[in-house]
This record gives sequence, C-alpha cells and structure tokens, in this order.
Amino acid sequence: MQKIEAIIQPSKLDAVKEALLEAGVEGMTILEARGHGRQKGHTEFYRGREYSVDLLPKVKLEMVVTDEMADKTIQAILTSARTGKIGDGKIFITKIDDAIRIRNEERGDIAI
Repeated sequence: MQKIEAIIQPSKLDAVKEALLEAGVEGMTILEARGHGRQKGHTEFYRGREYSVDLLPKVKLEMVVTDEMADKTIQAILTSARTGKIGDGKIFITKIDDAIRIRNEERGDIAI
C-alpha cells in the first residue's frame, strides 16, 4: 500500500477529484492548507500600502491506495493539477505497512 499526499492549488481541486474518481480512487481526505515553496509568496497592494503574502492558500489531498493503483493515481494528479507555472504543488509517496478498518477490524488492502 502507498500513501499519496498531494499539495495543489485550490482552483484545481475539482479537476483533480474528478480525475481521481475516474482512475478508481475510492477514498480521499481533503484539507485546506497554507504554505509556500520556492516562490516564497508574493507582494500585494491594498489601499496604497504594500503587503507581503508569504503563506499562500493550498489544498492537501491524502489517500492510501494499493501498490497497483499508485502509478495510476499519481498520473491522474499530475495531469489534472498541472498548469506549468510555479506553485503547481508537490506529490509525496510513502509506503504503508498496514491498514485496519475500525468497524470490523479488516486488515490490509481490503481495509482501504
């Protein structure tokens, strides 16, 4: 099993969700996040004053998928979240040893 965490632009959330559903991903967790990468934010003018906006709004998606579904899931995120500009986001992949469904204590791939 693999845990896939993707940090994307909020405007791409609907497209990424649709792509993941089409790829067969059944469950995901979506969190609102703020942060920055290499772009270090940007400056804005409001009422004649300059403000530094260094924590940009992002969306974090988390899902655990079988090893067989990992590449398909990653590709769905890549194609639907990409704009080609700085700030598109990142994908992190982690190996998961086990999963347990609390309701009936099923373990492994069947629990996800």
